[in-house]
Amino acid sequence: MGKSIMRSRLFWPIMVLILILLINLFFDSSFLSIEVRNGRLTGSIIDILNRGAPLMLISIGMTLVIATKGIDLSVGSVIAMSGAIGAMSVANAETDGLGPLFTAIALALVISTLVGGWNGLLVSRIGVQPIVATLILMVAGRGVAQLITGGQITTVYYDPYNFIGGGYLLALPFSVFIVAFVLLLAVLITRKTALGLFIESVGSNPDASRLAGINSKNIMLMVYLFSGFCAGVGGLILSSNVMSADGNNAGLWFELDAILAVVIGGTSLMGGRFYLMGTIIGALIIQSLTTTIYSIGVPAETNLVVKAVVVLIVCLLQSPEFRSKVFGTGKLKKTKEQKESEGVTLS
Repeated sequence: MGKSIMRSRLFWPIMVLILILLINLFFDSSFLSIEVRNGRLTGSIIDILNRGAPLMLISIGMTLVIATKGIDLSVGSVIAMSGAIGAMSVANAETDGLGPLFTAIALALVISTLVGGWNGLLVSRIGVQPIVATLILMVAGRGVAQLITGGQITTVYYDPYNFIGGGYLLALPFSVFIVAFVLLLAVLITRKTALGLFIESVGSNPDASRLAGINSKNIMLMVYLFSGFCAGVGGLILSSNVMSADGNNAGLWFELDAILAVVIGGTSLMGGRFYLMGTIIGALIIQSLTTTIYSIGVPAETNLVVKAVVVLIVCLLQSPEFRSKVFGTGKLKKTKEQKESEGVTLS
């Protein structure tokens, strides 16, 4: 029983997440405490969930893209575009009514989904390599975001917009409910329908998938559309939380954190099997690391170095080959899960 649990892809990420949280107790004994203030839950754990919401969202979309053996480097720029569109749409709102809010959300999500579809078209229809196709939007999208904001940081004074990233529902941050909804939607679509199997098939062996009658081009288009949508929602939360539009810095390097979160969660960059819950844990590890670095007084410039070291440790612990050599677990045997990740047999 114990060995089977340790072989689970979620075991080591969960252990690392717990370890990071426990380390904080040596510096702040109240780190794990949660209090109720003005009808709201407060505490470091709540802050991690709230501030990590944008990263969890784009990581969900990134998981499906990587499962098709693709990559989306444009999610950070899409976050900046979405936040700029949403914030600028309500920047001059003259009323506290909900009309401007719904307009801002609709515009941001529609445009974000469309630019995600643009990536999908380049990859699936034209045959551009995913890293090149999304790199184009990574550069151009940041420029578009700066054009929208005029290169300035624009502050928003519209309370309903603040509720997206700064509001509370049932004592919890509203952003947590948004993440839960998108995650539930992704799980239902990929695990309760055949779409999840199609995505894994395309990532494992696109030629075999095509011969089996699966339209791999449409599958790839759909995952990039969904990735753009997730980045759009993340951009709304991020800009709402700070009540401003920043086309230059919003979502900067988020694409790298999202890729790290997906890898930590156990999804292979070679495509195939994907693990949405593992991705969520990976995103929480990244956000917990950031929070820990700031809370214990470690210089901010070492953030990326510490993050890289922790990611390396998690990836090594997840590797059966590494555990076999270091801990002497004997001859390595491939599990059914590993065999499935190497290729999906279609009959």
